[in-house]
Amino acid sequence: MAEKQRSNGFVCIVFFVCLIQWNPIPIPIAVAILDPVDFLALQSIRKSLEDMPGSKYFASWDFTSDPCNFAGVYCDSDKVISLNLGDPRAGAPGLTGRLDPAIGKLSALAELSIVPGRIFGTLPQSISQLKSLRFLALSRNFISGQIPPSLGQLRNLRTLDLSYNQFAGAIPSSVAAVPELSNLILCYNRLSGSVPPFTSQTLSRLDLKHNDLSGSLTPNSLPPSLQYLSFSWNRLSGPVDSLLNRLDQLNYLDLSMNQFTGTIPGRIFTFPITNLQLQRNLFSGRIAPDGQVSIANVDLSYNRLSGEISPLFSTVQSLYLNNNRFTGQVPGSFVDRLLAAHIQVLYLQHNFLTGIQINPTAEIPVRSSLCLQYNCMVPPVQTPCPLKAGKQKARPTAQCNEWKG
Repeated sequence: MAEKQRSNGFVCIVFFVCLIQWNPIPIPIAVAILDPVDFLALQSIRKSLEDMPGSKYFASWDFTSDPCNFAGVYCDSDKVISLNLGDPRAGAPGLTGRLDPAIGKLSALAELSIVPGRIFGTLPQSISQLKSLRFLALSRNFISGQIPPSLGQLRNLRTLDLSYNQFAGAIPSSVAAVPELSNLILCYNRLSGSVPPFTSQTLSRLDLKHNDLSGSLTPNSLPPSLQYLSFSWNRLSGPVDSLLNRLDQLNYLDLSMNQFTGTIPGRIFTFPITNLQLQRNLFSGRIAPDGQVSIANVDLSYNRLSGEISPLFSTVQSLYLNNNRFTGQVPGSFVDRLLAAHIQVLYLQHNFLTGIQINPTAEIPVRSSLCLQYNCMVPPVQTPCPLKAGKQKARPTAQCNEWKG
């Protein structure tokens, strides 16, 4: 396009160049749209749960946008593969409500967790439809009812954590038979009945403490792969020496507050255990470690153990042998290590010990504790003891003579 203009007698032709913006034809880009089944399942889950006061977890759950961008929702292509319900930050308020059965529609789900909160009701049976599930953690809520036996259908399950809830009834044998199970944490519930045999050869952590379990354990009921084992605060009974001898990979063992009987095998003191809790049972007999004990904390108190105290225990940092039936002299190696502050706790009260070679003027290190009360001797050194030890310094002579007889 041109326009003529007159200027100073000259004719100027001014060309107007029309710049045309190039608009290319849009090329479609493949954007995965969440599977409608998963979309509807998330909607149902959202309707059954609410943020507790102070929680803003569901603020991002706007179903006019892509659910794969919701807090706690992780997708692979058009499927939800991980669902972490609730604000994971420590101390953050959790969620309240029920877990909707629609959870079972998330067919590709491999991980499901709920932060501590006030989720109540029973565990939906539909969870057993999640055949890809490897991780299930719903601890510290108010979920009740029985543990569904159908969870045993989750053959890929590695971790099951239902701790600190209100589950009752027996531990399903089907769950104990899940082949790939590595971590089973059911502590602080109301479970009863016996402990089923566990067949997974990859089981490394078994935590059943603070329940109401009873009965005895067979020698082959637990796999040797276990590294962490806690049965504390139950009503389990019977001998466990044959069972314990097989568990040579243990680094934590707590059988306290039960009614276990029989002897404690000397072999367990050579295991890579850092904390050994066997107190408040009915264990009896002599204790003969197979070697020098390197376990940092050993508690054998409140049992029926007898015989002399082995000097192989003198390398333990915190040793609780009180309230048993030990006799004889306290080995001199204990005194040496105590005065050198290598022993932090040495509780020997309420036994039938007859002596300890220690200078009455010896000063016990400030960070060490020694208690010798209520034995068949007058303690040569006066040291503070726990209140439960009582006020009597020595055991009555009649009891000591009766025990000798």
